Amino acid sequence: MRTLSGISAVPAADWDALTGPDQPALQHAFLTLLEATGAASPATGWTARHQIIDDSQGGLAAALPLYEKQHSFGEFVFDFALADAWHRSGLHYYPKLVTGIPFSPLIGPRLLGRDENHRHALAEAMEKLANGQDFSTAHALFCNQPDQQLLSGRGWVRRDGCRFLWQNRDYRDFDHWLEGFRSKKRKNLRRERRDVRERGIHFHWVEGEALQYADWEQLYPLYANTYHQRLQEPYLPRTFFEQLCREQRDSVLLIEARDEDEQLIAMAFCLKGKDTLYGRHWGALRDVDGLHFETCYHQGIEYCIERGLKYFDPGTQGEHKLLRGFEPVETWSMHWIPHPGLRQAVADFAAAEAQRNRAYMQAAHEHLPFHRAPGTPELSP
Repeated sequence: MRTLSGISAVPAADWDALTGPDQPALQHAFLTLLEATGAASPATGWTARHQIIDDSQGGLAAALPLYEKQHSFGEFVFDFALADAWHRSGLHYYPKLVTGIPFSPLIGPRLLGRDENHRHALAEAMEKLANGQDFSTAHALFCNQPDQQLLSGRGWVRRDGCRFLWQNRDYRDFDHWLEGFRSKKRKNLRRERRDVRERGIHFHWVEGEALQYADWEQLYPLYANTYHQRLQEPYLPRTFFEQLCREQRDSVLLIEARDEDEQLIAMAFCLKGKDTLYGRHWGALRDVDGLHFETCYHQGIEYCIERGLKYFDPGTQGEHKLLRGFEPVETWSMHWIPHPGLRQAVADFAAAEAQRNRAYMQAAHEHLPFHRAPGTPELSP
């Protein structure tokens, strides 16, 4: 087992061979750019402690994207109450260990190993680090079901959450998808889209080679404005987007909204996997009714239908996604709590939270717009 202070020390092809084809934010280029541009760095509270297992020939047998964290921002699994309980007990919660994708609540594997033994070894490495004196806890954020099951078997505490997922059931086009809606809901959504068009707003999908000409002097202020409205600084610098569009352009989709004078007024930044479109960032210069829904959801659905993608994952939270046909799906985060007393308290809290989450998901299903149940959505990779 080796510890790396930067992912650039690993050959890109070796790392990407472990991630799978539907994990654009877990690929070498994406994580390397987060570190190289300073977005995920010790200065921002993300110190890389990636765990690596080599095979007998010196190749990469297993890898764990792991960070020492000095805070809980940029994770999207909220543990501020846990941190407060730690501090009230006279203990230090930070630094802690986190495996996940900085600033990206995307479901996927975290224990990247060729086989089960390698994945257990990575989990054991996190446990040993957290069992020492340097770190309070270890956390696996938005892990997939195989990792959740492996870590549960090792005694990690599971926290349940909810995301909203669109699934392509071989729709011919957007109208074919809308046929499954109740009449009133279908009319409302069509009117919403029509209102946007009648304002002279139209959309462009920018991908592939065209991304190298994307004008981030105009695009970046849209992204940054979303954070500034919340009195926050953006997590990601402009150089991150510029370089990603050059170096990982097959994994990026830009959805641009322009007015009748071809002025850029809104954008959605998405990542593409083999089967899944991931909605990640959005921004707008104007407050236009329906513009957010059209840019971030309806255009993405149209893209998935036209390109034959199976899933559209627009991100966590947001009941408004239900009315647009995004179905609630369970998510998990896993937590290694060495302190026995606090571990039991966290486990009790997580059990109560899981009951509330199940009730929430049941209620959410009842608010879907379909006149017939489409069936439980499959879990994307």
